[in-house]
Amino acid sequence: MMTLDKYWKPGFGELITWFAMDKYGAIAVMVNNCFGALPSVLLGISDVDRDLDRFNEFMWEESTEFSRYPENKKGVAFLDLYSAYAYRHTASRQEVESWIAARSMFDGKLTEYSLPSIKGYYVFHGVEGTMPGEDFPVGYDGVSVTGDYFRYLMPSVFAGIEDIPVGLRSLIAVSDSLDFSKDAIICSDHIDYLFTHLFAE
Repeated sequence: MMTLDKYWKPGFGELITWFAMDKYGAIAVMVNNCFGALPSVLLGISDVDRDLDRFNEFMWEESTEFSRYPENKKGVAFLDLYSAYAYRHTASRQEVESWIAARSMFDGKLTEYSLPSIKGYYVFHGVEGTMPGEDFPVGYDGVSVTGDYFRYLMPSVFAGIEDIPVGLRSLIAVSDSLDFSKDAIICSDHIDYLFTHLFAE
């Protein structure tokens, strides 16, 4: 089993989900798809693997530690960019939008698709693939490489730090420069320059 510490490097292995905040306090779920880098400030936490598991259990409302969850945001999940590889069997953006819409209703099951509508989180995914060009964010005109994060799903109603238990807030990597509503691509190579500290009260 992979151990997350200051020596960890992205590559084939376990998919890691971590949590981020932009300069306006919006919360994002960051899915590295094995290849996305993690901020050094996060990797410096002792037993961060265990703590990220705790955060994920809270997000999915499966926690034995936290029994109170935020009220349903009753919002909408909007598709932004999407993985060419993951959706390689679809014929059009409209088809992907229909797929997301059918699975992201706020009164439905809590899944990754409905995290924006129920929880108010942005969802970013890492570009995956075993060779250059195998995967890329559809809808983005610039250059991306394996490991870069792209904005996959956007909420209409936004979560804030008040939606996160005090015991988990210090696990959120904070950027003082990013605006998740405008920044659709996060370069994996620049992750330490963009996320410089953890949330502190």
